[in-house]
Amino acid sequence: MRNKILKKLKVLLVEDERNLASLLKNAIGDNFYSFSVANDGEEGLKKFLQISPDIVITDIMMPKMTGLEMAEAIRGVNSKIPIIILSAYSEADKFLNAIDIGVVKYFIKPFDPDDLLDYINSIDEKFESKLILLQDNFSFNLNTNSLYRNDRYIALSKKESKFIELLLHSDEYLVDDEKIKSCLWEDEEVSDERLRTFIRRLRIKTSKELVPNVKGLGYKISC
Repeated sequence: MRNKILKKLKVLLVEDERNLASLLKNAIGDNFYSFSVANDGEEGLKKFLQISPDIVITDIMMPKMTGLEMAEAIRGVNSKIPIIILSAYSEADKFLNAIDIGVVKYFIKPFDPDDLLDYINSIDEKFESKLILLQDNFSFNLNTNSLYRNDRYIALSKKESKFIELLLHSDEYLVDDEKIKSCLWEDEEVSDERLRTFIRRLRIKTSKELVPNVKGLGYKISC
């Protein structure tokens, strides 16, 4: 039986061969929470920013933007998301470039859709173990640094995602002000007011209850 975690994953397939895209969606799409399709790299990048998928599957050679160019752009937004490459055998020389941008798997066409599904199934425990349930119907995927509320994606800045990740990795999910400043702004001088403004903006996007202030100790995330 397929792991039930697959049903929680959003997959984005970027493939300009429409017949292959349709075949894959029909063959394995029902195993996932959602299975979206884009037909070129530009459309793929746009959909990635819209839906924040958990996995990206992409062809290499496509019009407007290649799969590798798109993958590199995605890595600039989310450095941890698994990216799977589909490619013709004649394009195998591009495999080293794919490794450089963090592609996790390479399938040579033609391939069996079940092999692709089995591979995704083999890494789904990573998604399960890093999905953290938070207060007020929020959840955070540590694998993709993505925040959701009632399964709806909440767009965060890089600093906001890093802040939540910092809290979740800390003892008792609590971090003091100075550590937050040093981790998020590194060598910059950051005032208390700037930190409060940062927290206030995050709460506007989420809720006041998600990251409460613990007087004299710092900020805590409620799991």
